[in-house]
Amino acid sequence: MPKTLADIKKSLDCHLGRRLQLKANGGRKKTVERAGILRETYRAVFVVDLDQDENAFERVSYSYTDILTEAVEITFDDDIKELVIAK
Repeated sequence: MPKTLADIKKSLDCHLGRRLQLKANGGRKKTVERAGILRETYRAVFVVDLDQDENAFERVSYSYTDILTEAVEITFDDDIKELVIAK
């Protein structure tokens, strides 16, 4: 994964509109897993539109710092398919 906030933003800009799986630290040893579409990137945060059948929220936002500190892990669905095909 990129090492600077600017690199993380550039990397996410290339994936706008793509489906993703998101794992976030929920506190007290809890992990929250969500699925959705990367909708927008801003100067300090990015926005994910969540699947409505699985989540009560319409969208969530996280900062690029969350990715840098590994509090949030993102996997794009295309990347998962490529790993399965490679095996």
